[in-house]
Amino acid sequence: MSSHPPIHPPIPTRVVLLSGPSGSGKSLLAARSALPVLRLDDFYKEGDDPTLPLVEGSSDIDWDHPLSWDADTAVAAIEELCRTGRTTVPTYDISLSARTGAEALHIERTPLFIAEGIFAAEIVERCRELGVLADALCLTRGPVKTFRRRFLRDLKEGRKSVPFLLRRGWRLMRQERSIVARQTELGAHPCDKAEALGRLAAAAEGRCAQAAT
Repeated sequence: MSSHPPIHPPIPTRVVLLSGPSGSGKSLLAARSALPVLRLDDFYKEGDDPTLPLVEGSSDIDWDHPLSWDADTAVAAIEELCRTGRTTVPTYDISLSARTGAEALHIERTPLFIAEGIFAAEIVERCRELGVLADALCLTRGPVKTFRRRFLRDLKEGRKSVPFLLRRGWRLMRQERSIVARQTELGAHPCDKAEALGRLAAAAEGRCAQAAT
């Protein structure tokens, strides 16, 4: 009997985790990259979930807290995409705070895809342990620019009520530096749009920056 360990097939695909404060331009950057994209915001918990956290001193749900997000399901989807090129993703309506269905996502046998969302940095270590991490980035553009872009986007899309958006926007603008610091501590490399595109290009060519190793 052979004493050699079993040989596992190599994982054909890796993921770049793209985090950053809400409104920092993650979705636009991901679209510009021309790589397949997994939207991590589709893994939010539903509005009636009893485990949802509240903003301290308020009755508002804290949708910017990691506990408002289903990390386990997101990681499982990433791993399945990396191993098989396909997975099933929830369809989430932010204005309703609810999942409205599900859809199949096929990326085929591409060597790289992006998983983007404000909680992407929360799963850097888990993706590294699974052997699927190519790079982890935290996109930054400055608190004032981010506040303006986030508010105009959320208002246009009717994500929540105007008072809620203003309360949330003001809170996030004051917290942005600590948000970036936390995501950096979790293993995401802080960068602007130009540097992020350069690192994505390097990862796509197999020259993964591996900032989080």
